[in-house]
Amino acid sequence: MGMDGGRRPKVVVITGASAGVGRATVRRFAREGARIGLVARGLDGLEGARREAEDAGASALVLPTDVADFAQVEAAAAAVEERFGPIDAWINVAMTSVFSPVKETRPEEYERVMKVNYLGYVHGTLAALSRMLPRDHGAIVQASSALAHRSIPLQSAYCASKHAIVGFTESLRSELFHDRSRVRVSMVHLPAMNTPQFLWSKSRLPYKPHRSSSPRWPPTRS
Repeated sequence: MGMDGGRRPKVVVITGASAGVGRATVRRFAREGARIGLVARGLDGLEGARREAEDAGASALVLPTDVADFAQVEAAAAAVEERFGPIDAWINVAMTSVFSPVKETRPEEYERVMKVNYLGYVHGTLAALSRMLPRDHGAIVQASSALAHRSIPLQSAYCASKHAIVGFTESLRSELFHDRSRVRVSMVHLPAMNTPQFLWSKSRLPYKPHRSSSPRWPPTRS
């Protein structure tokens, strides 16, 4: 999405904007002159994303937010529309993970992963829908994973959260279709990616996880 037929620049909100796929998405929209709401917890990463966006000629608003908290997500959405105008696209990317066998993973770790990876997407989607549906305009994109369809060992919390996103999004899509809504929702099922998640995610493995050369296998030894 770039400039809208010579009218105002697109207004885009990206969660997980401070690093990895989220930050790469910021760069992509920045090249097209979008106005971007940058949503994540890490202020340093958000400021870096803002500088990159502005260097590319875009406008960006830093919004330190924990997507697990709906009130914070709603406040971020309101701030974006106050600064830039109606949101055209909302892209959910924020994630966390735990590298651990099921038998060693703690209940609170499952809870946190689900709050960020699944409920974070629900919160972003609800905030976007409440604004897009009355206008009958907008796009919501869920950055999902191949692991939403084929789970692997040592990432049960992450895989479960991605499966949940699929179930939620498919239900929403059917409702929008029934209502003949012009709001669009889609999922992007990413393959194995070389992102900072392998450095930042909690791990109980006896070795350092990193991206495998083959998406068929779980994280490999380093």
